[in-house]
Amino acid sequence: MIHLLQSLADGSTQLVDVPVPSATGVTLVVESRVSVVSAGTERMLVDFGRAGWLEKARRQPDKVRQVVDKMRTDGIGPTLGAVRAKLDAPIPIGYCQAGVVVETGPRVERFAPGDHVVTNGPHAEYVRVPHTLAAHIPEGVSFEAAAFTPLAAIGLQGLRLAAPTLGETVVVYGLGLIGLLTVQLARANGCEVIGIDRDASRLTLAERFGARTIAASEGVDIARAVLDLTAGDGADIVLLTLATDDDEPVRAAAGMSRKRGRIVLVGVAGLHLRRDDFYRKELSFQVSCSYGPGRYDPVHEDQGVDYPRGFVRWTEARNFEAVLALMADGRLDPGALVTHRFDIADATKAYDVVSGSAPSLGIVLQYPGKTETNGDVQRSVVLRGDEPRPGQGVVGWIGAGNFASRVLIPAFAKAGATLHTLASSGGVSAAVVGKREGFRRATTDPDTLLSNELLDTIVVTTRHDTHASWTRRALESGKHVFVEKPLAIDLEEVDRIAAALERTSGVMCVGFNRRYAPMAVRASEALRARTGPLVVDILVNAGSIPRDHWTQRPEEGGGRIVGEAVHFIDLARFFVGAPIADLQVKTAANERPMDDVASIHLGFTDGSMAAIRYLSNGHRAFPKERIELFADGTVVRIDNWRRMHAWGLSGLTTHLPHAQDKGHEALAAAFVRSVRQGGAAPIPPEEILEVSRWAIRAGQLAAQGGGSA
Repeated sequence: MIHLLQSLADGSTQLVDVPVPSATGVTLVVESRVSVVSAGTERMLVDFGRAGWLEKARRQPDKVRQVVDKMRTDGIGPTLGAVRAKLDAPIPIGYCQAGVVVETGPRVERFAPGDHVVTNGPHAEYVRVPHTLAAHIPEGVSFEAAAFTPLAAIGLQGLRLAAPTLGETVVVYGLGLIGLLTVQLARANGCEVIGIDRDASRLTLAERFGARTIAASEGVDIARAVLDLTAGDGADIVLLTLATDDDEPVRAAAGMSRKRGRIVLVGVAGLHLRRDDFYRKELSFQVSCSYGPGRYDPVHEDQGVDYPRGFVRWTEARNFEAVLALMADGRLDPGALVTHRFDIADATKAYDVVSGSAPSLGIVLQYPGKTETNGDVQRSVVLRGDEPRPGQGVVGWIGAGNFASRVLIPAFAKAGATLHTLASSGGVSAAVVGKREGFRRATTDPDTLLSNELLDTIVVTTRHDTHASWTRRALESGKHVFVEKPLAIDLEEVDRIAAALERTSGVMCVGFNRRYAPMAVRASEALRARTGPLVVDILVNAGSIPRDHWTQRPEEGGGRIVGEAVHFIDLARFFVGAPIADLQVKTAANERPMDDVASIHLGFTDGSMAAIRYLSNGHRAFPKERIELFADGTVVRIDNWRRMHAWGLSGLTTHLPHAQDKGHEALAAAFVRSVRQGGAAPIPPEEILEVSRWAIRAGQLAAQGGGSA
């Protein structure tokens, strides 16, 4: 299928052939009929992409500070690599789409194949969205009109925040698509409307919709003009539906408002406010968030949990429904806003219009429409025509996220693995990353990798809750498996994998790469001849992650101890070289246990011990990892994998100012070598199972506030 992507590196748009996504969980797949270009938002993205490095930095000062902090802690090379990877990854664009449902996930009840719906999906022949971001199109409303719904819902949410009443005066400042739709919504609500813009044609449209208008031409005192139109009373409500970094629109809004008026920022404006503008009139000011309640809430959108209507009357989807109802009875007319129509195959021409100087407003992209049921859709695409000969190390890869694409896939390619098929649930990342990294195919049907006899190796880099299932199924299919940590998020899954390992001769490896970091290897070799116990002290400045992030949810990410601190449990196990015997966990508390601010103490069968302080409450400018090893009168310290110092051991001090090496390439090379040569697994399977079980126990104890095992 055709998918429109945009480069943040240079602002260019491109049409890419990607596999059709599959409906999962709470999502539905919709075949597009029409999508609408949001000229304001999408032009901003184009302009950002075309800007030089200095201009990009000027527009995102917070990101610049993050880059500087990362450069200080991780080095120049990894930082520049991360920045380039971010900019080089093209992104889907667009959020106004209407079409026909072709497939629904098992937890979707409100929609069925054949339904006509509007969604916030991007410009693509097929889109996958959660059911909470879709709404049925009423009979009599065309796909083209319906595709304007998300834009209108943005304006509607701004109106809802302002709470207009019958007869109040509403100023709509900025008459782009959202502004002109908002004019109609305010008129439908029984309000007097004043529209402000520089463009004469847009002012004419606003007048057609029943608004009085003011031309924001050079030298015009806009606030004075509004006061004149309202007999000196001022506006009850000002909705800022424009996009600028200038502070003047907010100041003008304050000047044109009546005493105790309401100002709502729907678009973008500078926010260097002057207190006196608001103080004397006791004005209220709010910033509106997109389509309404539920936006950016992962529980509502990703997990599909709707808010009860009795408590949250207007969610984002219900705002969609309200807009569509107004279209159905003729009180909202998006058709008058259409200035250009393009076939999706000519979509790049649409962006020439968006970024050009010629007048434009509503730019519609039209799609051919192939089927209204879940038929023969394209779940895989060919990226390269050549097929490898059957052999050892032909890889099928499941999961194409940022870490896989930036770190692991290049490491496997460098190790000489034959990259065959890359699978991702949405399809875009599989196609883009797969093309760039030399895969032969991209797919959204990962099950086909298990049945493909050409593939002898599966790599799993999906979300944590799927690792165990894919690993077990791949082993049972006779494949070798490399799975990114964690191996599993509960003990029963570990037991099932252990049972599968007993029935197969396949090589299994987990991405415990730090054992293969050159500094870790050298330190381990230097301490191999020790006669006394080893004491390991590991400090991890993990950084804060929001509590609602998927990695924090026990059922999906397993929590941060299981998902990430497992790295350091394994590293301690590697340094000691003896089985773990006991475990103690203590967490900080703030109304409840803070399971990502934890101290993990391990005892080993040889009398050694390890303390791992995994902390999320530090500053990001502080280095992330520090390891200290004490044994037989010697000390080794590794500082964030850039410096290593030794006391009592000669020739071990190392300084790498420009780069880190955490062992990803070395572990990938060892795994590929094991697969091809039939040698032992890079990490003994019994150690992987042991470490995984102890990490899960540590996570359970941390969630309870601490304890022993």
